[in-house]
Amino acid sequence: MPVIRAAEGTEHRMHGAVFTAYANPGTGSGELCAWTTRLPPGQLGAEHRISREELFLVLEGTPRVSIDGSELTVAPGDVVVAPAGSLLRLDNPDAQEALIWASTSVGLTAQLADGSEVRPPWAN
Repeated sequence: MPVIRAAEGTEHRMHGAVFTAYANPGTGSGELCAWTTRLPPGQLGAEHRISREELFLVLEGTPRVSIDGSELTVAPGDVVVAPAGSLLRLDNPDAQEALIWASTSVGLTAQLADGSEVRPPWAN
């Protein structure tokens, strides 16, 4: 039975956030990816267009999510569904860190505002 222990997560840093990868092809998952995202206090995210649907479960804090220009503050226990092709940004305007559990299907890419494409290692 494949089990990824908490201490086995692989940490990545991008745009001021910390992404800790748990499930992806490198850990034995063929279809799904899952990771946590830590947003430090006052963090403004990088807006990007996503190629695949993403789900976000807020574990700590009250981050703000923007999908296609519509913004909403979310709280622990809230789940956000970002459709494939949407323009996404996650911010943390609060004084405490925000922690989010995220998942998507293998192969996610993101296009940044400058037109560059990112293939995040936690989702590939």
